[in-house]
Amino acid sequence: MRKPWFITLKFLPYSGMALFPFVLIKHADFKWSKTLVYHERIHLMQQLELLILPFYFFYVMNYFVNIIRFRNHDRAYREIIFEKEAYQNELEINYLRNRPFWAFLRYL
Repeated sequence: MRKPWFITLKFLPYSGMALFPFVLIKHADFKWSKTLVYHERIHLMQQLELLILPFYFFYVMNYFVNIIRFRNHDRAYREIIFEKEAYQNELEINYLRNRPFWAFLRYL
């Protein structure tokens, strides 16, 4: 996967967000954060695997199920299967090179 295109949006409520084919970042300097970039690149790969739009549907549905289960935004967000995969592997430089297809399913 090639390097993503970055768009800086100062009003973004998060440090970064993958919105295929872009990575939205709150501050221009964040594009130099390897951890943030790897995390968002994992999301871009997930989006490609699910043909982009279904990714967003499953992401939001997973969040809603989690918010009902845990009644806590932070926990609901961290328990989204796509986030679990991204957080667990954001420090592994070669993760995307060796990542199996639909690896996020391991986090169900």
